[in-house]
Amino acid sequence: PSPLEINGSKKKKKLLAPNLSLTLDRSDGSILSEDLDESGDLDLDDLDTPSENSNEFEWEDDLPKPKTTEVLPKGSIPEYTAAEEKEESRRWRMFRIGEQDHRVDMSAIEPYKKVISHGGYYGDGLNAIIVFAVCFMPESNQPNYRYLMDNLFKYVIGTLEMLVAENYMIVYLNGATTRRKMPSLGWLRKCYQQIDRRLRKNLKSLIIVHPSWFIRTLLAITKPFISSKFSQKIKYVFSLAELADLIPMEYVSIPECIKQYDEGKCKTKNKRVDKDLNKKSEDQVSEQ
Repeated sequence: PSPLEINGSKKKKKLLAPNLSLTLDRSDGSILSEDLDESGDLDLDDLDTPSENSNEFEWEDDLPKPKTTEVLPKGSIPEYTAAEEKEESRRWRMFRIGEQDHRVDMSAIEPYKKVISHGGYYGDGLNAIIVFAVCFMPESNQPNYRYLMDNLFKYVIGTLEMLVAENYMIVYLNGATTRRKMPSLGWLRKCYQQIDRRLRKNLKSLIIVHPSWFIRTLLAITKPFISSKFSQKIKYVFSLAELADLIPMEYVSIPECIKQYDEGKCKTKNKRVDKDLNKKSEDQVSEQ
């Protein structure tokens, strides 16, 4: 047995550090580095050193250690192909409103982009005609209606900023629209307030085509709360023929549902006129 083992336990050998001198003289009680290297008093075999499996001299830090070293299976993180990345980049589009840039989810509003379009020009110069077709608005019973209207609002305002250079008018196509597709008055007011001051000033007229009883009543109620200048810009038009008397229709895109609605209104109006004429003729005959 090793002389260091006593009662079956192993004791570590303690080494006494020799006195070191910083001088070059070989005085008693001091050694130089050469003496230390050549000294045979140090038995390295008797030193207690950690084994390979020992954790006695492991470094410890405060960094959080993962609970598992399991490698994530392939496919757990979705990988986009080049076509998918291109499609993802097309989904979002930046529109500048005032002094800020806004992202618009183009995929979400794809079915509703026809709500605003350019209808050509009127008069002299770059007087733009902006067509706003309410029949292309989303229905209010959709679960993501608020998200759609928020992105559609940014799209409408951003598009208006790009289409308008000087004076302009808005043709508001109200016909063939259900109550579920009617935007709220707050949404319309927000659109008007958010556009640049230059655009508010350059708006020359707001032509409402086929105004419903609800629209006329709503505007009549809110008239005291809106500026007199804006109230004077509002005009009602009850047929496409009347609209054609006010603006050039060459580049104005009228949805098919609006045309059918206009034809139905005209037929109803003609029948009412014929009925009134016939009744007037009968009254004249009876009087005679």
